[in-house]
Amino acid sequence: MATLRLRQPTVAAPSSRSFWLQDIGAAACTEPLQGSERADVVIVGGGYTGLWTALRIRELAPETRVTVIEADLCGSGASGRNGGQVHSWFAELDQISSVVGVDEARQLCGDTVDTIAELDELQRQGTIDMDLRLDGWLWTASSIAQEGAWERAVEMTAAAGQNRFRPLTAEEIARRTGSSAAYVGVIEANAGTVHPAKLAVGLRDLAISRGVIVHERSPVIDIETGKTCAVRTQQGTVHAEKVVLAANAWLSALPELRRHLYVVASQVIATAETPELLDRIGWRDGASICDSQSQVLYYQRTQKGRVVFGRGSGNVAFRGNFGSSFNRSPEHGRDNLRELHRVYPALRGVPIEYDWAGPIDCVPEHVPVFDHLHSHPNIFYGMGFNGTGIAQTAIGGRILASLVLEHNDRWSASGLVGIDRRQALPPEPFRYLGAKLVRSAIRRKNDVEIHNRKPDALTRFLAQLTPGHRKP
Repeated sequence: MATLRLRQPTVAAPSSRSFWLQDIGAAACTEPLQGSERADVVIVGGGYTGLWTALRIRELAPETRVTVIEADLCGSGASGRNGGQVHSWFAELDQISSVVGVDEARQLCGDTVDTIAELDELQRQGTIDMDLRLDGWLWTASSIAQEGAWERAVEMTAAAGQNRFRPLTAEEIARRTGSSAAYVGVIEANAGTVHPAKLAVGLRDLAISRGVIVHERSPVIDIETGKTCAVRTQQGTVHAEKVVLAANAWLSALPELRRHLYVVASQVIATAETPELLDRIGWRDGASICDSQSQVLYYQRTQKGRVVFGRGSGNVAFRGNFGSSFNRSPEHGRDNLRELHRVYPALRGVPIEYDWAGPIDCVPEHVPVFDHLHSHPNIFYGMGFNGTGIAQTAIGGRILASLVLEHNDRWSASGLVGIDRRQALPPEPFRYLGAKLVRSAIRRKNDVEIHNRKPDALTRFLAQLTPGHRKP
């Protein structure tokens, strides 16, 4: 018997919450865990992965008693802090193929297409009001160095018999986005944007309606392992035969997982509502937009006419231990503002009303991994979504549900299952120092290439040392 100690989350101050979380206001909160309870499965983490896992378990085995324990409000972690972009896994088909093989990769990518349809149906039925708009995902280039970043994925998708991507002209990009900064790219039509916090709370309420017990405001202190585990919070304990760890970047507290997991920050800003200006420059729909920098830009127009504009910040957590700066950067989105004004000069006079950050759980392959802890076959986890999770975490939920229920099917047999086949990262402090060096080089490289200049040889060399990097 052993005790697993989890990293205590830094609960964000109201001003450090994302626009999405502030926009839903004082959403009704479930009761914190108090006293002693029993369950068949307890899930630590009330984000997308945890909630989808709870829903999938109840679909497959309705008699299973499932409890979800969330440190704050469901969705307060990465699930409620992202850019709200919904697209399939076909953009990462080459990376997934390198882990699971081409045949399964194609199937998994198709599964995310099905998830997008499932989200659409949940909204159409009135089950979850998530502001889903399937107006497309634009994958673009705004510099010479970015051109053709999508070619490998497009070729492999076409070879799989899928017609997911269509080329875009500069004129069409300008018409769709209201900006001339990006001038070439592709579009995935059946994709778009969502309100991340509304989706998270909607999944929570759906899970509750299907018999899942949810306790929010209940940070897990530790887990006593054994045939029956005891998951402890400050005021209560849940005893369960099986545990699922769906805590995103907070899993870096466990040394066994930290060998394969590194945590970086992404910075996001949101402007004031300015629908008339956005209409005037031609930006009217709900498409999601990305460029092809290494620290990618991602942005959308909300239904009420805000611009939500995100970028990887380059901030890295030492030993995966991140604090308040991963909720809100002291720089308050300065680099994002500079890039926003480059892409949208017409927005220079529009105030920034929200800025926030969020931790991203990254693994070297940039493809999530699922397994159980080596010495604890009844404690499962999923991690490494690398910032792409709105459609993808639903697939993670299927895999984790199958593992928990001990089903012998395509999900439990997936090539995404198994940490031992994955790359391990260097120990600290070498990992942190190397990451700072490499990410600083990536930042310099991006800043030079965006102006169509060539970075120096040392910068190019260091930028290629990032985990999972592939030469074009």
